[in-house]
Amino acid sequence: MHGNVWEWCSDWYGEYPSGISTDPEGPVNGSSRVYRGGGWDCSPGFCRSAIRHCRTPDGENVTLGFRFALVPSSK
Repeated sequence: MHGNVWEWCSDWYGEYPSGISTDPEGPVNGSSRVYRGGGWDCSPGFCRSAIRHCRTPDGENVTLGFRFALVPSSK
């Protein structure tokens, strides 16, 4: 699923904590949001979720989008 468009994330951009961490969260607030995953115009090395960049939330780009996620109900 990587490589179609860069995908907006809900995290604000900030420095990662030092040391090993699993699924680190961004700061509580900020001025730039994280986007990940590589766009259709990127080389293969950029098409992975570990690559992250940031942009202000009002930023636009033809290679930047989002993916819907659905949490299953607990019926």
